[in-house]
Amino acid sequence: MAAQFGRRVVKGAATTAVAAVAVAALSASQAPGVTDTAQGRQSTGSQPSSDPDADNSATGNSPYYTDLPPLNSPTPTPTTGTGTPTGTGEAEAGIPATVLDAYKKAEAALGESKPGCNLPWQLLAAIGKVESGQARGGRVDANGTTITPILGPVLNGNGFARITDTDGGAYDGDTTHDRAVGPMQFIPSTWEWSGRDGNGDGKKDPNNIYDAALAAGGYLCRFGWDLSDKADLRRAILSYNNSTHYLNTVLSWLEYYRKGTHEVPDGTGTLPSGRSDDNNGSSSSPTPTPTSPGTTPPSSQTPGGGGSTSPSPKPPTTTPPPSTPPTTPATPTDTVDHLEDAGTANLTATAGDAFAEKIATRTETEAGKAVAKVRVRFTIVGDTDSVFTGGESVATVVTNSSGVATAPALKAGEKTGDFTVRATVVGRAVSGLDYKATVTARQADALARTGDTALTCVAGGEFADQVELKATYKGAAADGVEATATLIKAADDATVNDKGPYFKDADGKTVRTLAGLKTDANGLLKLPKLYADDTAGTFLLRINTTGGATLTVELKVTAAPSSSPSPSAS
Repeated sequence: MAAQFGRRVVKGAATTAVAAVAVAALSASQAPGVTDTAQGRQSTGSQPSSDPDADNSATGNSPYYTDLPPLNSPTPTPTTGTGTPTGTGEAEAGIPATVLDAYKKAEAALGESKPGCNLPWQLLAAIGKVESGQARGGRVDANGTTITPILGPVLNGNGFARITDTDGGAYDGDTTHDRAVGPMQFIPSTWEWSGRDGNGDGKKDPNNIYDAALAAGGYLCRFGWDLSDKADLRRAILSYNNSTHYLNTVLSWLEYYRKGTHEVPDGTGTLPSGRSDDNNGSSSSPTPTPTSPGTTPPSSQTPGGGGSTSPSPKPPTTTPPPSTPPTTPATPTDTVDHLEDAGTANLTATAGDAFAEKIATRTETEAGKAVAKVRVRFTIVGDTDSVFTGGESVATVVTNSSGVATAPALKAGEKTGDFTVRATVVGRAVSGLDYKATVTARQADALARTGDTALTCVAGGEFADQVELKATYKGAAADGVEATATLIKAADDATVNDKGPYFKDADGKTVRTLAGLKTDANGLLKLPKLYADDTAGTFLLRINTTGGATLTVELKVTAAPSSSPSPSAS
């Protein structure tokens, strides 16, 4: 397939914008065989990376596949077709049935939970193509789980980012370092907070295409990004893997899939050949990593682009291998001894509001020296629905030059009370640092009627007008504020009255106290209809809200007119 890239580029470069991207990508790509473990994939299209920010990406900036789509647009065909497509264009546009179904289901789910994100399933398909060749051509079982694991290289700092183990080997089988896992290539520390159950089986499995596709969609939709906006789309893709070459490759497949795709049987999808870990014949190629149990060992390299012939094998080296593996240099993380608070102020917010203060944590050596470029994970702990900006309960931040990591802003949920945000060092067993946060109930400091019509009623009748109020807090509408309405005996006696006006409950019984009321989005509250018994007089209705706002409303009940006496018999 790679040999055909050169002909496609020459033929169509003058007429399509994709050609420019194709030429740039082609110059950096070779064509090693596809393996189950995605051996040796690197973070960019050029040099290996040991970027300490890797844990901030979904993949840990792991390597990826660089194949580009054909320059001719695909011809859309019915998604129900199961025949083998003919022609290179048609074959590249084919997506395995289960994989395609997972992408579309993820789009539908995100369309409901985060409609402002405008996630297209074709973006998931583009990332899935670049990350794993659509789960290695759709090698998944009936439930969407890959037949054999798809693992990236060991992120041990040897030509790649160094990320020490964060999952005890639960996902990647490695208890020393992390590896990207599954068809969407999540590193375990990212899957910990972004994992989703996309097929409803009660598990969050990065090896399952339904779970992984939904997780990828959620990851791309965080931070309130709108993927119909070009700038937000670029930010989201780069957050998945921080490489301009990666961005351009994904955008090429996104555009291609938007022009038409078709469904092919599972296991028959087109496999990619070019990868970003190819070093154009350089002797500095990363050392292959061992395959995991049940996976296929890497095949030998095939020719690069342009139809060139297979290169001659290199002569064997005469230098014997070292008797012991080289020692990996210590990273900044290795020097961290403890965490210190970096001036975090009191964390208090009203339900539904953003916390004004952010949590700041400093990583220090035993001597108290600040340590930069260390990943600090902030995790929300406790019975709360408060989240970080973007809707997640976990955030990983890299310390700055002063050794300080500042967590994203917290947004209070509707549950009031205390919860904890715990800061820990990723890849280092040091004691965590806990921060207490408090969510207070929504409140109002003023109440007023929205109208000034006198509230009157004849004894035994019903009030024509319902009481409507507006709650405000510091002059602004106070939404979601809880209130209680009580018919009281007197201005200085808040005891519930046993006569006069009353409300009715759902069964039509007399009620003179209503609790659990709540203002709407505009701070408005309309009380139910009021009725009067046979007692005439002036009565009081008192409304109290969370925050101390109080309003007393006067209700007047006039005596019913007496009936005229019957004329006496003559």
